[in-house]
Amino acid sequence: MSCLDLGVKERDNLTDRQTTVMGAEEIKTDMDISSWPSDLAHEQWVALPVSGARPSARYKHAAAVADEKLYITGGSRNGRFLSDIQVFDLRSLTWSSLKLKIECNDDKSQENGLQEVLLGISDHCMIKWENKLILLGGHPKKSSDAMIVHFINLETHVCGVMDTFGAIPVARGGHSVTLVGSKLIVFGGEDKSRKLLNDVHVLDLQTMTWSVVEATQTPPAPRFDHSAAVHSERYLLIFGGCSHSLFFNDLHVLDLQTMEWSQPQVQGDLVSPRAGHASISIDEMWYIVGGGDNNNGCPETLALNMSKLVWSTLTTLKERHPLASEGLSICSAVIDGEKYLVAFGGYNGKYNNEVFVMKLKPRNLSHPKIFQSPAAAAAAASVTAAYALAKSEKLEFPQIIDLNLNGVEKSVPQTDINIKIDAIKEEKKELESSIVEVRAENSMLREKIDELNINHTELSKELQSVQGQLISERSRCFKLEAQIAELQKMLESLQTVENEVQILRRQKSALEQEMELSSAQQQGSGGVWRWIAGGT
Repeated sequence: MSCLDLGVKERDNLTDRQTTVMGAEEIKTDMDISSWPSDLAHEQWVALPVSGARPSARYKHAAAVADEKLYITGGSRNGRFLSDIQVFDLRSLTWSSLKLKIECNDDKSQENGLQEVLLGISDHCMIKWENKLILLGGHPKKSSDAMIVHFINLETHVCGVMDTFGAIPVARGGHSVTLVGSKLIVFGGEDKSRKLLNDVHVLDLQTMTWSVVEATQTPPAPRFDHSAAVHSERYLLIFGGCSHSLFFNDLHVLDLQTMEWSQPQVQGDLVSPRAGHASISIDEMWYIVGGGDNNNGCPETLALNMSKLVWSTLTTLKERHPLASEGLSICSAVIDGEKYLVAFGGYNGKYNNEVFVMKLKPRNLSHPKIFQSPAAAAAAASVTAAYALAKSEKLEFPQIIDLNLNGVEKSVPQTDINIKIDAIKEEKKELESSIVEVRAENSMLREKIDELNINHTELSKELQSVQGQLISERSRCFKLEAQIAELQKMLESLQTVENEVQILRRQKSALEQEMELSSAQQQGSGGVWRWIAGGT
């Protein structure tokens, strides 16, 4: 996918005691490095001051956070694939390069350094698993037919290729990878021949075995450069991305227990289509940053409450901000008990290599059942309460014993019992009325669904009719084009004939002139008759 065609002004080098305001983001260099997390406001992007050299600016790299350090692998810049491993210390705010060792059984090749540690690669994914960084897929300099899984041991700095088994998926880039327990779920992407994919594969990290997911219902359209997240260890969410001509803003959900796709209704802020964005899920919130549609970058930072399916906009930056880019990365980090978003890289007309952070507000964690409509929730609650009350009416109350503070039993008067029973009956009537209302609402919803289904059927028939007409028109156009080609050939041949006629006309005219001249000469000399007369 081509990147955003946006112009970006060069950013001046940061100097001490300087603060530059850019929309909802500030670049602060007067902060105390040892306590910078405490200086930040909530839900505002801040570009961190960096001590020393920075890595090459890039996009379509992969990133992960481990032990308060941000790891960056690969990426692309000016059409060149990068193979370096860069580490940003979130405490000291300094960059360093990670020197890797090769996992190789041949000691001589390791000593001679003949093997390349990691090939240049972009559009890949990276997940932290135990003490390793696992890299999956991507578009490398040396392409392969099947997906390759690399690893980097964070303790020994040894790297290598992991042997995998089973139904290994085809090589791809621009896909998504999410971790569920000890399994990695791969969705979509684009293979090396630019074919778009929407298949689902699972890699069991304990057995290193691949399997294919056979899901039912309607899957998302084939796409790449989308984002994915997992909620409640059960629901795989897919958002956005693009095909070779369309950009998406749809949300799809795969139930990992029933293996059924669905496209639930979402509420909240309107979300524009985008691809190449970055995302990270924290608890029940899913954060989306950047992306674009090849014309404009997306300056807003979005949050989706995955339990309630409600979109909200945390902040909006200025246009052409470094975070309004494609191919950037975002991770989560916990520093001093606070949760942060950490973003790096991207391209929006200029390659970026700044580190941006956002401190998140503490949230009250609640996990209501996902994707349950208010009507369904009310109906379930009403039915449960009514059932409990119905059972309570059948109980007999010969003597209800209550205990006072001194532990002495005392009888509850029958009058109080009757009052409570009447109150329960009244509440039951209200609940039954609520059930009736909910059923009526469900009936109306069913009617709307039936109406929508009918409209969908009619539109499908109309679409098929239009498609048939288009096919007929295309056939007619092909015939007309063939006739036009034949006419053009005839015109070209006519032009040749006309040229030949012109040449013959010129020859005839020249011949006539020659004959007239010859006749004139004969008359001037007397011709034959003069010769005969002279003889007599």
